[in-house]
Amino acid sequence: MNQEFDDIVERICERDPRYKQDAYAFVMEALSFTQKKQDYPRHVSGEEILNGMKEILLDKYGLMALTVLEHWGIKNTEDFGHIVFNLVENKILTKTEDDNIDTFKDAYDFQEVFNRGYRKNLHKRISRMRSI
Repeated sequence: MNQEFDDIVERICERDPRYKQDAYAFVMEALSFTQKKQDYPRHVSGEEILNGMKEILLDKYGLMALTVLEHWGIKNTEDFGHIVFNLVENKILTKTEDDNIDTFKDAYDFQEVFNRGYRKNLHKRISRMRSI
């Protein structure tokens, strides 16, 4: 990112030590990724960024996603909401009247998506490869 972002995140982490600085950088990466997927530049919803996060985590970390999330201090999708709103409070991100933390509560189950779901998809891909 840049030094100003790093300094702000460092101050956030001093006040709210639940999450590692890397988690904040990841949220910004996911926001950028999600915005680039849109047809035109616009504000993305909590649901959209959560889906972008899921896609990146599965692609980048695969079966290690749960371990990475745990290392960052993230236990569920609501934790992503706390990170987003910490960034909003520190004027790194903006929000609309429709944005609220409840959007991030129980959006998806980490075990289901990053463990069982990943293994199912991997099994399907391997089966398709074997049939070629």
